[in-house]
Amino acid sequence: MRKVVLSVLLGVLFFIPAFFSGCAAAAPEMTLRFSGQFPEGHTATMLMRQVAEEVLAKTGGRIEIKVFPDNELGDYTLVYEELIRGSIDMAAITVPSQFDPRLELAYINCIVRTFDGARKLFAPDGWLFKKMDGLHSRLGVKLLAFQMEGFIGIGSTKPVNEPLNPGVKKGILLRIPNMEVFKLGAEAMGYRTITIPWDEVRGSLQNGFAEGVNGMTPTAAYSMLKGVLKYWYDLRYSMENLNYMISLKTWEKLKEEDRAVIADACSKITATSIDLAEKDQQKHIDLLREAGVEVHTYTMDELAPVFSKVSATWDRLADKLSAELIDEFIKEYAE
Repeated sequence: MRKVVLSVLLGVLFFIPAFFSGCAAAAPEMTLRFSGQFPEGHTATMLMRQVAEEVLAKTGGRIEIKVFPDNELGDYTLVYEELIRGSIDMAAITVPSQFDPRLELAYINCIVRTFDGARKLFAPDGWLFKKMDGLHSRLGVKLLAFQMEGFIGIGSTKPVNEPLNPGVKKGILLRIPNMEVFKLGAEAMGYRTITIPWDEVRGSLQNGFAEGVNGMTPTAAYSMLKGVLKYWYDLRYSMENLNYMISLKTWEKLKEEDRAVIADACSKITATSIDLAEKDQQKHIDLLREAGVEVHTYTMDELAPVFSKVSATWDRLADKLSAELIDEFIKEYAE
């Protein structure tokens, strides 16, 4: 009996160093912090986790990506600054324009009006990707992919006057992102506008400081403002898209084969996200209705006056985004 016990003990003693040796070998060479702006359960966060899982598997555990959703590392304006510094490694966020106004390029209203159009617009070999990648690179950030969230509309706590008639004042004070493209577009449609940080939007709508919100999809409206919004106008005059980015300081530290894995994992997000956004758009319009929101949807013909009025403002972006860039943009996308 003693011999049996001794054999077992020897076996355990032999196993312990082998176990810890294996654990040490499996430890990642690098752990990257990946910042997102939507909560758990949101499509954007699920796609971020998909990238993290694929990179971990395909690098054999060398590269671990930790996902921080729901603005845990700060809102998108702060996160972008940290990408430049290299203190945050990766992000899937809206792109702020405080470091270069030309970064608003991807958010110009009425640039695309259908999901098929989005597949062409956001292609990794397309004009928009190349331009945005160049603008990011000048700031120390690399563009990896676009993620389309869906077409945006306007949510409000009170009715909007004649939403399809740009010549009519809309009767609400509308929160817009701090971007000239959204200000021009909203004012062209007849709205008075106010800029409010994203984390203050819900409270501002509840206390009446703002009466509507611009710059979000029905998916985001349902997941983040359900119970606050009373009306939804599915105007589809712009699309919400996130940029998948990595700090160039982090990129330069990675092995060539690990760069390829990360780039490949992110590049798949574009097509996947557009397919998901197409399904989510209608799904969450229906969910808003079920939640008691009065939802208004429109045909492309009904939306034509809005698209025409907003796209007529494109040349007014020349002062802020540069005449050269806007001339190129209009030649590329004007219908």
